[in-house]
Amino acid sequence: MPSAMVIKNTGSWYTVITDEGQELDCKIKGNFRIRQSALRPTNPVAVGDRVTIAMGDDPNQPPFITDIHDRTNYVIRRSQNLSKQCHIIAANVDQAMLMVTTAQPQTATTFIDRFLASAEAYRVPVVIAFNKTDIVNGEEMERQQQLISLYSAIGYQTVAISAISKDTTQQLMPIIKGRITLLTGNSGVGKSTLLNNIIPGLNIKTAPVSTAHNTGQHTTTFSTMYRLSNQQNDTWLIDTPGIKGFGTLDFNRQEVSHYFPEIFRTAEKCRFSNCTHTLEPGCAVRLAVENNSIAQTRYTSYLSILNDNENPKYRLPF
Repeated sequence: MPSAMVIKNTGSWYTVITDEGQELDCKIKGNFRIRQSALRPTNPVAVGDRVTIAMGDDPNQPPFITDIHDRTNYVIRRSQNLSKQCHIIAANVDQAMLMVTTAQPQTATTFIDRFLASAEAYRVPVVIAFNKTDIVNGEEMERQQQLISLYSAIGYQTVAISAISKDTTQQLMPIIKGRITLLTGNSGVGKSTLLNNIIPGLNIKTAPVSTAHNTGQHTTTFSTMYRLSNQQNDTWLIDTPGIKGFGTLDFNRQEVSHYFPEIFRTAEKCRFSNCTHTLEPGCAVRLAVENNSIAQTRYTSYLSILNDNENPKYRLPF
């Protein structure tokens, strides 16, 4: 049976591209959903999945996805509407590009940190792209520089871009060429605008940021993979719906610090090996926060994840 990669997921239909380059619209059967229920995902098949498809005898019937190949990684978050379920944003990605903005709208550091922690947990490298450099000024520019310095010092690759600039493609090509890159972030940060810039003629719908609430408006309603021109046919970008809050999924309290690199490094100096960095005496992490060696915003994000199981605030746009 043919092997293919899922490049579009509308919830009921899945567009795949076969190893021969043919695009097909497929469906899945009800018993397939049941077999894939270990993670309890709202979407049993995700964009980026490698799958096996079966062609029916009736040419009027669509092909069916019959199996999902083992995933190398995936980006996952807790479902906003069903707290005990999850949503797989994308699978088998080489990296994620988290787009953030310090104006129109402003991305909260808690959102950034929650995404980074989840990506660390599932072994997905992250590039943080600070967009809308063409409109930030004054305090917004100062905050952007502070965040770039913060995350660069931790070890994350950062880049400052303007999604509408003609120079953006040249700026980002060394980062995305030859890779499958997930584009993600809050609504309104410019994901679709960036794709329209990088891939001429794509014409994805965009919308202005709400002036009443300074938040983005959803224009992308489902995840889609786009391939660059034939000369770059190994380069893929995944457009995803904007996310308000990022709920982490079933993190072991003792392991949360592992997903904050600077906290993990500092924790080696704690008095107790199982220190949660909350109330224990001799905690090197809390001392580092007091000394500003670890940013207070990062520590606050760490504490918020520790409390995820008891506190439903992950539903809010932090």
